[in-house]
Amino acid sequence: MLTETISYQDNGVELEGFAAFADAQKRPLVVLCHAWRGRDEFVCDKAKEIAGWGYHCFALDMYGKGVLGHSKEENAALKRPFVEDRALLQRRVVKGFETGSRLIHVDADRIAAVGMGFGGGCAIDLARSGVNLKGAVSIYGHFAPPPASIAKPIGAKVLVLHGYKDPVAGREELRAFEKEMDAAKIDWQVHVYGCAMHAFANPSANDARSGMLYSPTDAERAWKAARNFFDELFARN
Repeated sequence: MLTETISYQDNGVELEGFAAFADAQKRPLVVLCHAWRGRDEFVCDKAKEIAGWGYHCFALDMYGKGVLGHSKEENAALKRPFVEDRALLQRRVVKGFETGSRLIHVDADRIAAVGMGFGGGCAIDLARSGVNLKGAVSIYGHFAPPPASIAKPIGAKVLVLHGYKDPVAGREELRAFEKEMDAAKIDWQVHVYGCAMHAFANPSANDARSGMLYSPTDAERAWKAARNFFDELFARN
């Protein structure tokens, strides 16, 4: 496995992604979108895990080189500009997609995205951007659609891995998304984990009173489901 930090820019903002290559062969790419804290070591470790599945992985950067939150308040402040300006979110996530698609050994016709929390919403918004994306996976993500002026029809297959007890992106938001996918005749799936709260796949989540709690069992199930999704998505006939 080879790893590399990748510098790129969006409108003058210096960004730094992390690439993990399974090997030196041409392979599909998984774009990994970080949660609200930023592109931290946990995300880099996930990128390496995905590379271990036999895919190249690019962990994009939404916030800027070295920018990380260190509390719930800081994380929320970092995330807020993108929630309030979905055009900014779309442009930044597309820039990450484009950067990853140009990496050496990447099969640019076979790219998927996965994200956790804020990153789950980024992965879904990437699918709504009109880029050539084959699949999108949201793990405890967000689903509210962007303004119609910037949303394109989704052509990617979609997998949602969500906690039944998630108060951050609740059942009404998920149900509206399901209706949206059904009306658009998307190839979509939703897996709901019965006892899981928000951030169930984040080992540092330990705030059950706020509805954010790590569940190692459900985290393992979710990543297995994501891997199965990618294996099916990228299978050669």
